[in-house]
Amino acid sequence: MTDLSARMKPMDMAMHGRSPGVAFRSLIIGLTAFLTVVDLFATQAILPSLTRHYGVTPAAMGFAVNASTFGMAVAGLVVGFFSPHIDRRLGILLSLTLLAIPTSLLAVAPNLAVFTALRIAQGLCMASAFALTLAYLGEQCSAMDAGGAFAAYITGNVASNLIGRLISAAVADSLGLSWNFYFFAALNLTGAVLVYFTINRVQPMHAMTAAESPLAAMFAHWRNPALRAAFGIGFCILFAFIGTFTFVNFVLVRPPLSLGMMDLGFVYFVFLPSVITTLLAGKVAIRIGTRPTIWCALAVAALGLPLMLRPHLTEVLIGMVLVGAGTFFAQAAATAFVAQAATENRGVASGTYLACYFLGGLAGTMVLGPLFDHSGWAACVTGVALSLGCAGIMTSKLKICWSA
Repeated sequence: MTDLSARMKPMDMAMHGRSPGVAFRSLIIGLTAFLTVVDLFATQAILPSLTRHYGVTPAAMGFAVNASTFGMAVAGLVVGFFSPHIDRRLGILLSLTLLAIPTSLLAVAPNLAVFTALRIAQGLCMASAFALTLAYLGEQCSAMDAGGAFAAYITGNVASNLIGRLISAAVADSLGLSWNFYFFAALNLTGAVLVYFTINRVQPMHAMTAAESPLAAMFAHWRNPALRAAFGIGFCILFAFIGTFTFVNFVLVRPPLSLGMMDLGFVYFVFLPSVITTLLAGKVAIRIGTRPTIWCALAVAALGLPLMLRPHLTEVLIGMVLVGAGTFFAQAAATAFVAQAATENRGVASGTYLACYFLGGLAGTMVLGPLFDHSGWAACVTGVALSLGCAGIMTSKLKICWSA
């Protein structure tokens, strides 16, 4: 068995040194992330088809699909609370195995209410694995390795956006909506197998004292201005991302662009540059600091917004590339910052960050969905721009910077 934790154990290396096998470790981390969250956004590629299937509005279907973010917010918080007592490997393994159940049941969901409930259940499982993996990385990586490890994990997230959407569009187009969900259930089980063979049991580090409750630890993190700002940045990043990549699907299939389902899947090659650039987030943050890194990333995302209002496909695609690259880069930097700024109870800190991050996604759906239905795409893009602006303001509070 390949012992990923052994490669990353801090006691075997200097606290600021690099662990061996970095490339292999990054590959495993990225694959784990991919198989953990591949269900999250893949369904967005078939949103127009699901809207027709259930006979509902884009806002209603968008809310149902993104209801998984509510489950992820709840699970992120709960897992963060109990993180000091949860075996990392067992928790991740169970979460990915159980994830296959609601995923397969989506194939036979009779109505939108059941579909929404199953998406929430998916979110509970995905976030449990996600939060435990982030806590595991924060505990087992040296300070120098942390940026690269988190960048690798977010890169796997980016890849799941690209490949997951392509797979979803292809399977749904050729075999139908039901087989799409069965296929993704198989991917969930593949993730569980990967974790079984690559992560050995490691006791949680930085456990809380008996006198300190998880709630007290969370409040302590909220009293930290830098962490509080990071939580808010995470909220705004997914608010903007969901607002962009949920409702742009309806813009792409309507005149004047009028793309088909398979064409819509191929559109998500716009995430390919993000797979490459996100890997650099850790190094850039070390070199120039977390705040300049996030500011630059948010600026790149903002530059893409006006292009997405244009009536020409090429300009819209360039805009999507910029928004995707910018938001993922900012997310990678913010996620790593939380792990470094939280000197203790990192599981609680990661869980709180994820809860805020995914609540941002839910809020993006709830706010921007009706805005899209009633006021159109331009109003939706304006809401995304405001969210990016808020993230930029909060970035000024990130006083702790990376150091080599």
